[in-house]
Amino acid sequence: MSAQNPIIPAATTGVTAPLCVSLVTETFPPEINGVANTLRHMHDGLVDAGYTVQLVRPRQAKEQQQQHPGTNQLLLTRGLPIPGYPGLRFGLPAGASLERLWRLQTPDLVYIATEGPLGRSALRTANKLGVPTLSGMHTHFDRYSRHYRMGLVAPLVARYMRTFHNRSGGTLVPTRAMADSLQRSDFERVHIWPRGVDAALFDPARRSESLRASWGLKPDQLALLYVGRLAPEKNVELALQSYLAIKAEIPSARMIWVGDGPARRRLQQACPECHFAGARTGEDLASHYASGDLFLFPSLTETFGNVVLEAMASGVAVLAYRDAAAAELIDNGHNGRTVRPGNTLDFIAAAMELAHNRELCRRLGRAAREQALRHAWPHLIDELIALFHRTVETQHHAPLARSPVQL
Repeated sequence: MSAQNPIIPAATTGVTAPLCVSLVTETFPPEINGVANTLRHMHDGLVDAGYTVQLVRPRQAKEQQQQHPGTNQLLLTRGLPIPGYPGLRFGLPAGASLERLWRLQTPDLVYIATEGPLGRSALRTANKLGVPTLSGMHTHFDRYSRHYRMGLVAPLVARYMRTFHNRSGGTLVPTRAMADSLQRSDFERVHIWPRGVDAALFDPARRSESLRASWGLKPDQLALLYVGRLAPEKNVELALQSYLAIKAEIPSARMIWVGDGPARRRLQQACPECHFAGARTGEDLASHYASGDLFLFPSLTETFGNVVLEAMASGVAVLAYRDAAAAELIDNGHNGRTVRPGNTLDFIAAAMELAHNRELCRRLGRAAREQALRHAWPHLIDELIALFHRTVETQHHAPLARSPVQL
C-alpha cells in the first residue's frame, strides 16, 4: 500500500451540523438492483439524520413528477433505456439543469453513484462550481463488457473509470480487496464503505412451507436458490450446471430462480422443471430467501453482492466464489462455503457436498445469520456521515489537485 495514496477506512469521527447532500444516480427504487437498494438506504439514512437531500436521477418509465418520501428536492433528468436491461435507463447529460439547481441551493457535497453521461456531467458541474465530491464504484462495467462480446473495449472502459473517479474527491468501494485492486490500478483517494442488510426484513422466521409447497417441494426436500439478475455476467450457467449435477443424484431437488433478465429464456429451455419466480421485493422476497436451503451464487462480476448478505441474514447456507462480499463475510466451512474464483469443478463439487448434507447446510445458515447481524445499516450510515463531513472539511481547506486529463 502506497504511503502517498492510502486506502482510507470510513471511520466514525466527530461530526457537526447536518449537511446538504446531492445524490446523483442512474438508478433508484422501485428499480430492482443492488445499486438502487444501496442508494435507498443511503438516502433514507441521511434523511433520518436530518440532512437535506437533493436526489438527481433519470425519469423512470411511465413516471410523473413526484417526491421520494423525505427528499427535499428531486431533479428528474432525461434518460434512455439501457440495452439488455428492460426497465432501467441511463441518464443523459444534465449540466445546465444541475448548475441551475446548485446555484439556487449549493450542496455541501455531491455524491455521484454512477459513471454514465449524467454522472459525468454532475462531476464536471460540481468541479466547476467548487463543490466537494465523492463518487461510488458500484458496478464493474469493465468486467461486464466481456460478457456482451465487448471484451476489446474493456481496457478503454477501465481507463475511463479511473479518470472519472480520480477527478472526484474520493471513491467509495465496499470491500478491502476491491480497494487494493483499484489502488494497484492507480485509483486515488479510495475509501472503504461496506454494504449493510435489513436483518429485520431478511429473517429465517419468514420461511414458509406453503411457499415451498407451491414450488412442488415437501418439507424434507431440497430447495436450491438463486436470487439476482438472470444474465450472462452473473455466471448463471454455472448455477444451472450445479443444479443438474445435484438433481442427477437427488431427483427431488428443485431449483428456484428469483429475478429476471436476458438469460431467463435460455434457462427455462434448459431446465423446464425449475421454478422461475421472477423479480420479488419486500417481505415476498424475504420469504423466498428464507424458504430456500442452499443459495448458489457463482458471479465473478460483483463489486459487493448484496444478495450474499441478504441470504446470510435469512439463515440460508451460501456457496459462492471467494470474491467480493463472500470473501469478506464468509469464513469457509463455518458460516458458508467459498471456492477459488473461477474454479468451476470445485464449485459444482462443493454444491453437491452441501446438497447431500442438510445438517451442515442448517449449521452454516445459523452461523451466517449471526455474521449478518453485525452488518446493520444504521452503523454504516453513521460511518458514511463521518466520511461526508471529513471530505467536506478536507476539500474546502485543501482544494483537490485536478488531473490534466479531461473527462
